[in-house]
Amino acid sequence: MTEQIKFVVTARKWRPQTFKDVVGQEHITTTLKNAILNNRVAHSYLFAGPRGVGKTTTARILAKVLNCTNSKEGEPCNECEMCLSFANSQSLDIIEIDGASNRRIEEIRTLRESVKYAPTKGVYKVYIIDEVHMLTTESFNALLKTLEEPPEHTVFIFATTDIHKVPLTIISRCQRFDFRRIEMGTMKKLLMEIAASEGISIDDTALTLIARKADGALRDAQSLFDQAISFSGKNVDSAVLAKMLNLIDDEIYFKISNSILQKDFSAAFEISQTIYENGWNYIDFLNELIEHFRNILTVLIRKNNDLIEAAEVFKKKYLDYRDQFSEGDILRILAYLNKIQWELKSSSNQKLKIEIALCHLIGLEKSSTITEVLGKITGSDTHSSPSSLSDSSPGYVPTKQINKPIANVRPAIKEEVIVPEIKSFVSPSLSPTMDFQDVISKWNEFIEQVKSEKLFFSSVLLNASPVEFSNDQLHLEVEHPEDEDIIDENKAYLDKKTTEVFGKKLNINVSKGKKSSKKKSAEPVDLEDKTSTQSGGGSFADDIVNELGGREIKR
Repeated sequence: MTEQIKFVVTARKWRPQTFKDVVGQEHITTTLKNAILNNRVAHSYLFAGPRGVGKTTTARILAKVLNCTNSKEGEPCNECEMCLSFANSQSLDIIEIDGASNRRIEEIRTLRESVKYAPTKGVYKVYIIDEVHMLTTESFNALLKTLEEPPEHTVFIFATTDIHKVPLTIISRCQRFDFRRIEMGTMKKLLMEIAASEGISIDDTALTLIARKADGALRDAQSLFDQAISFSGKNVDSAVLAKMLNLIDDEIYFKISNSILQKDFSAAFEISQTIYENGWNYIDFLNELIEHFRNILTVLIRKNNDLIEAAEVFKKKYLDYRDQFSEGDILRILAYLNKIQWELKSSSNQKLKIEIALCHLIGLEKSSTITEVLGKITGSDTHSSPSSLSDSSPGYVPTKQINKPIANVRPAIKEEVIVPEIKSFVSPSLSPTMDFQDVISKWNEFIEQVKSEKLFFSSVLLNASPVEFSNDQLHLEVEHPEDEDIIDENKAYLDKKTTEVFGKKLNINVSKGKKSSKKKSAEPVDLEDKTSTQSGGGSFADDIVNELGGREIKR
């Protein structure tokens, strides 16, 4: 009878045996190799990082090369007696301990006693403790003295996925190395090499699905790869793989963004029904939808798809949106989706919530910036970016719509979309020549603008009285000497604010004096009762009207 060959999972079969085979962690493997070449081996190392990124693998390679009798350029030879004994799990000088199942202080005391003995054949006695964060507080305390002053032939290598659970007293006694998540491109390249070596046919879209599902963990990706081969055989099809893993089809997200552009409201209910029928998770769907619009935003800003993690066929599709949306549109969409993301978790009917949310998105009108609107009014090119106003651009707002809100939202979703409050005041179009009456007529409005930004400073201005204006010089009288200092300290702010409100910068001079009754001149004045005091052809009434901005009340 023919002996059946045992199947070895990809994660074990393709486990790296040298530093150069470890992918995505070059910043760590290079440091370790140089430490070995320069004879700067530490007595304790701490490897931290997410699951399945190579912590234990790197620890094993380091332990092996420390005892290798024929190492080359900091790499183990994998052929000498020490390397082969380790590969066959027969080495007595490299001890692997699972921190989760050997966490009690009794096990650590036994370990501490064994540290005293010299290695049997190798140069170092290496202890690899995986998931070290699972040790008890007493166990950590028992290790402290040994870690601080270990025998010169002993090396500790700790690995953990939860570095914050490891006491600082332990971390400070180790050389710490932080492992990164494996990038999607690196993961796909390695899986493609494995597939080619194993005679497996798999396309880029299927590899992308596996890599995305693994979320940066190479071991998870290799497990999914094995699962896909078991389901599909030697030919792995992306559509079949998506059904097997119950993954949401990326095409559905492009259908949503296209529906927003085409204002196709029926798509909202079709998509919601598709999610329901396939048993997809609504929260996962919304998370991926946010990622989809994030990808569109990167294309709008960078004009390329370099920062998008997707299959090549979908990366090309994202480039088609470069002239379809504006940055403001996508930011409003993302703000709305983030709001829905929180509400969806507590919703009793997630299907209905998604349908309403999609209808809101599809009904979203395109927006325009203040700069673009002003540019359209003045006829000048105030926005030189590709989204500048034109009849075909996303941000275009016809002149007749200028009096409408800048971020134009249909009434049905006005309360749902978050529109930033615009505090800046658009400067009025005034004639180049101004007189005192012009200043007085705008003074209350000026103070209100200051009040919305600087409440305390506006109270100081309320107690100041404009008394004279000429050649862009406005003279104020104040009651308290300290008010003069406060106004002087805000000189730069006043220059900016007067330009916004009055259309030009006013140079403000301050002096102390009695509070003038002219401050109240903006209020209506009954002129008929004052005729007895007028002289010189009604000069008193003329002064009130011309100098202080008063007006005659007709009875």
